[in-house]
Order: sequence, then structure tokens, then C-alpha cells
Amino acid sequence: MRIVKMNDRKVTFVKAARELLGDRTVITRQEMLAVREECGLNPTWIKKLKTGNRGEYYLPSEKGRIEDGAIATSVTQIAEAVATSVQMAPSAIGVMEEQDSYIPEKFQGYVTWGNFNTVKEVIKSGIFYPMFITGLSGNGKTLMVKEVCSRLHREYVRANITVETDEDDLIGGFRLLNGETVWHDGPVVTAMKRGALLLLDEVDLASNKIMCLQPVLEGSSIYLKKIGKWVHPTPGFNVIATANTKGQGSDDGRFIGTNIMNESFLERFPVTIEQSYPTNKIEEKILVNELAKQDKVDDDFVGNLVKWADVIRKTFYEGGIDEIISTRRLVHIVNAFGIFDDKAKAITMCISRFDAETRDSFLDLYTKVDSGVSVEDIMAEKSEDDIDDDEDNEEEEY
Repeated sequence: MRIVKMNDRKVTFVKAARELLGDRTVITRQEMLAVREECGLNPTWIKKLKTGNRGEYYLPSEKGRIEDGAIATSVTQIAEAVATSVQMAPSAIGVMEEQDSYIPEKFQGYVTWGNFNTVKEVIKSGIFYPMFITGLSGNGKTLMVKEVCSRLHREYVRANITVETDEDDLIGGFRLLNGETVWHDGPVVTAMKRGALLLLDEVDLASNKIMCLQPVLEGSSIYLKKIGKWVHPTPGFNVIATANTKGQGSDDGRFIGTNIMNESFLERFPVTIEQSYPTNKIEEKILVNELAKQDKVDDDFVGNLVKWADVIRKTFYEGGIDEIISTRRLVHIVNAFGIFDDKAKAITMCISRFDAETRDSFLDLYTKVDSGVSVEDIMAEKSEDDIDDDEDNEEEEY
């Protein structure tokens, strides 16, 4: 056991670190900076307590103790890593280095809403509790998880899933680097080792090759058979999956490529969170903040965009149209407005991804909203049009 001479400032820093990070004996440089930001103290003294691992430092107790076990563990890990690389791999094989930190940057102007606090409580608890977040495209599922991690100073590793994603992509494999064969940890192993949050983004696009994650979703250790090593999840490790469906595929064809997922895989997520689009008030705040990034203020334009999107969504949910305006699409529009300073051009450019009939219909609808027609009157007019269409169809059938 080593003893570090402590004073009030050092004790305050250690208490703050334990409160933020839990009962830790080793912290990373990025975690040290996070604690410094939290308590306002610059711990230059802790930089002298290097573990021997890159970017890691011992965190003593409030009485200045660094336990022998902590030192021994660190030394043992280094020795095991060296021994494994010598015994298990040819001389040309090394291990690719990881970056110092995976804590994401804060999103400027982010507005908290919906399931933000629920996700935050789970991640903050440090308990292994996988979550499945589902909802229509462009409603902020991925950004929400990333922002929670940023605010909690938690590391975040994102794995973008496709139908081609396999065990090698997720767990890791050998890569050719500068003419040498190098083992590279995949995002799953990286997150497990660092006690980070693993985000499986668009998980419903996956094939059955993703079943290699069964033990990971149980919180179990995994065996890297290619290099003969076990990986154990570090405390704080958790998994969140996002998807546009609930793993049952997409019957209407909106989310082409999504698959019916294995039931045993889905059962390993204790909870499913359904993410809807934000309320009009929240959505207005989001767009106002986006415009502010470009030093622009136009509350009328923001209000009209939100009303316009609201009418389109209501019509979509009633089965009247096949397309929808997402929150992401509204952000695209205000960003285009910031660039071109032309509302009509911004809207037209950002909805031209739809077919011509839908695009023109949406533009016509925005013209009505912009001219002051209320949402109620627009919906009433739409209902009358639907009745007329039904009557015309009945006459044609007759």
C-alpha cells in the first residue's frame, strides 16, 4: 500500500470523483477533467500517480491510501497483455491503440424532452440494464442517448448496424496496418473494457449474425477465440439499441431493410421505450436554438413550420398521406434558411426528396399556414376533401 499526503483540496477532489464516478481506484485523464469541471479544482498532483497504462491515474482514498491490490491488478494486466501478445500472436501482430476518451461533446442548444430523464436515470445508476428505444425516423433517439452521456461525462461507443454487420465488425478482428497484422477491438469490446455505454444504432437492420451479442446483453464476459482472451465487462458498461421498428419488420415498406429480429435477442432487453415526436412547444425551442447558431431570429417562421409539420403528422397518423415531416427535417429547413435566407427555397430544397405530388401538396399546405389559416380550419377542410374523395370513389365503383 502507498500513502499520498493529503490536504483539504485533495480530499475535496477525491470526494467529488467518487460521487461522480463511483468507488474507483483508477481514473482516466478525461474523467479527471470531468471531475475538475465539477468541483472547480485542478488536480495537478494526481498526474504524478500514473498507473503505467496510458492516460490512467490512481485515485487514492480520502486518507491518501493507494491499495496494493489496485497496483497489483494494473501491473498484472500489463504483464498479461504482454505475455498474451508474445504467446498467442506472431511477432508482426500488435494491438491497435485506443483514443484517450470516448466522452461525446455536448450538443449546443440541445432541448431535453420526452424520455431524456428516463435514459439519464438508467445510465447514471451504473446498473447493467439494456434498453430498446423505438420510434419513427428523425425524432432524436440517437442524439438523446449521446447527449445523456455527454452530460454525465460517461463514455459512449456507437456501432452503426447494417445487414452486413457481423461478429468481426462488432467484437473485433485482425486488420492490416502499415504492412503488419494487427488485432483491433470492435466497438462492443471497447465499450466493455472501458465501462462505456454501447449504442447499437438502427439495430433492426441486422441479420442473425448479431446473435453473437447474446452473452453481452446478459452482462456476461465474452471469449475472444481469435486471440485466446476473455473480456469482462467493466462496471458502468451498458447497452442501448435504437430502431425504427420493434424488431418485427416494416409491413408498410417505410423502413425497407428492417428485419424480423430473433425473439430471444429482443427478450434480453428488459424495457422498450417508445419515442414520439416532441410537442409543438418543445419543437419550437429546438428550431429557435438551431437558428440562434446562425445568429438568426424568426419566431413567426419557426411557429409556422411547427404548425405545418403538426398538420402533416396528424394526417399521416390518420392514414391520409404516406410521408411525414420529422423534427430532423425541420432542423434541415431552418439550417437551409440560415444559409440562403430564403424561406421558400429552404422548404422546397428540403422536401424535394419526396415525390412531386407530395412535395407540391406540402408546399401548398405551408402557404395556407403562412397566410394565417388555423390548424383547425385546415384539418376541417381536409376532412371535407376526404369525404368528397370517398363519394367520388363510391360513384366510380357503382
